Amino acid sequence: MTNARSPDLAQLLGQCALGNRAAFEQLYRATSPKLFAIAVRILNSEALAEECLQDAYVKIWHRAGDYRPHLASPVTWLVTIVRNGALDTLRRNRRQVTLQDPAHLEFLMDEWNTAPGPDGLDNDSDRLRDCLGQLGDDQRRCLEIAYFQGLSHAEVAELTRTPLGTVKTWIRRGLEQLRKCLDV
Repeated sequence: MTNARSPDLAQLLGQCALGNRAAFEQLYRATSPKLFAIAVRILNSEALAEECLQDAYVKIWHRAGDYRPHLASPVTWLVTIVRNGALDTLRRNRRQVTLQDPAHLEFLMDEWNTAPGPDGLDNDSDRLRDCLGQLGDDQRRCLEIAYFQGLSHAEVAELTRTPLGTVKTWIRRGLEQLRKCLDV
């Protein structure tokens, strides 16, 4: 149910596509703290995360008309833009990424749930957490490293000291399990 504190992100994206600046401001206020937390976690730098978030919102403004609700939730679409931008920044800067804490996903899910969010946001993170909980510890850790740190399969294998073929299998099967669980 939508209320004043919890705007409908799909409607806001639709209004952004029509050039509605007030809707864009609402979208920004509703999502920027959580998207910033994701960018900081991936980039390990607030300054880089601020730049990444600014670039992401420029893309969101220009591409709002490309959002298709039947393909992904608004949150998924927004997170994907921020995540891809953060990974591009990492590649551009050729920074050495280190795994500081194996509980990245739990941290991010806590970040998403600490403040009231737009409709569907808390529900999406709860569903994702439940689905990830169904994966084995090693499989979940490999997915977290690959997704949130942007490392290749070979880099994940090296970091976890696991054979490359095993890492590839864990990630592929883990993603398949998540898709089934989330009905994506």
